[in-house]
Order: sequence, then C-alpha cells, then structure tokens
Amino acid sequence: MGKERVDVLLVCQGLFDSREQAKRAVMAGEVLGKNSERLDKPGQKIDETTTFRLKGKKMPYVSRGGLKLAKALQVFEISVKDKIVLDIGSSTGGFTDVMLQNGAKLSYALDVGTNQLVWQLREDPRVVVMEQTNFRYSKLEDFTAGQPKFSSIDVSFISLQLIFPPLAEILPVDGQVVALIKPQFEAGKDKVGKHGIVKDPKVHRQVIQQVIGYANEAHFDVLNLDFSPIKGGQGNIEFLVHLKLSDRPGVVSNAVNIDQVLAMAKQELNTQE
Repeated sequence: MGKERVDVLLVCQGLFDSREQAKRAVMAGEVLGKNSERLDKPGQKIDETTTFRLKGKKMPYVSRGGLKLAKALQVFEISVKDKIVLDIGSSTGGFTDVMLQNGAKLSYALDVGTNQLVWQLREDPRVVVMEQTNFRYSKLEDFTAGQPKFSSIDVSFISLQLIFPPLAEILPVDGQVVALIKPQFEAGKDKVGKHGIVKDPKVHRQVIQQVIGYANEAHFDVLNLDFSPIKGGQGNIEFLVHLKLSDRPGVVSNAVNIDQVLAMAKQELNTQE
C-alpha cells in the first residue's frame, strides 16, 4: 500500500467534505491516527490504510455517508438482519458498514472505481469487493455468493434511470432498495448552479418526481421518501427513497409526500454549511 496526505485521506474516507475542512480539523488537533497518535500536519504522508478517529467525536461508521443509510433503515423500518445485501456505489464503504452493523450476512461492495473501500472492510470476510464494476452491465450470475435481497444505491455522475432496470433483474420480487437521490446528477445542466449545487426547491421536486417515475417503470413500488440527514459533498440537499420490487409496473404509496419532505429538509438543513 502507498502513502497519501492526511487531508486527502480524510476526504477520501468520507470524514470531511473538503480538504479545507480536513486541514482545519488536523491543525486544531482533532484528528487521531494509528495508536491514537495526534496528527497535526495536513500535508504529512501516511499509510493509505490508516483508520482515523476524530477527537471528542465517535464516528459510528467508516464514513459520514453512513449516516444517510442509517437514517433510512430507521425511518423506513427496514431490517437487513441475516440478509445478503448489495451496496451500489460503495466508495469507502459507509453504507456497507451500516448494513453489517445492522446484522447483514454479507455485503457486495460494488463500485466503478478502485482502492476506495477502507481496509477494515476490504479485509472483512462478510464483504465481497467488486471494484472497477459498472453496475449498468451487471447480471445476477455476477453475484456468486448468493442473490442479494436488499440494495443500497449511492452513485455519482450517473442517473438512477440507468441503475434501476439492471437492479430489477438481480433482486427477487419483494426485494427492497434504499436509493440516494442526488439532484445535481438527475437535473438538466441548465438547472444545476455554480459548483454543481441545486438550490431551487422546484428542481428538487421535479427530480424526485422523475426518479419516482424511473422506479415505477422498472417495476419498483415507491414506499416512502425522506431527506438525507446531512448534505452531500458540495452542499447539496439529497433525498432517500424506499423501493420494493414488484412483478408489475410500480405504484406510489400514499406515505410519499414530496412537499412535506421538501419543507422538512429546508427546515432541518438550512443551517448546514
């Protein structure tokens, strides 16, 4: 394994949204490395497999992104206990970590990139690492350790419209999904603002409606909707949608209230920077 700057690793592992935030935390003495050694130089190069701890803060998952799926499992009352699960867009492994901590039997950590999954998950016998894999072309037979019964989705630079159809061919009927809706990758370029941020609630509504349509077309029922408890890396409000695969064109539950979710997101997240 190679070495990398402390601030870069902190961002890559999902503990901070930007190198500037990571630098401030390091210089404030808030970042601990191997053997709880304090790291005070953002530019110091250390082992890429280093697991960090934030002083005074216990991060329950390997990345802050895990907080998103953790909320979804709780709010949507989803159990992954003893299930084989699929983490599409696994990155550093925050979602996989959440599912394993909630009793998942095994997780396929699938990502188009490489060398992003943190070492502790890469070495976990319950994790099947599927790097450099474009899910658009995945088939059921690719999942050799058993058919996944639940899937999480956290993808970037691609629309969920391209993810739902192949997933519908992999999960069993009644298989459940939590998908993270990222407006900046669903809206047209003309609706995405500076630095890739989507602020207009009207665009948020349009994006959610589009994604619901994509899900229904792929035979997924839309059971519920909520907002992510933290903003995305560029400061975007994101949304969580709960789906279940059907054997017919999908329908939308009465529990889905887009306007209410938008209002709650604005109220809860407007102080996040």
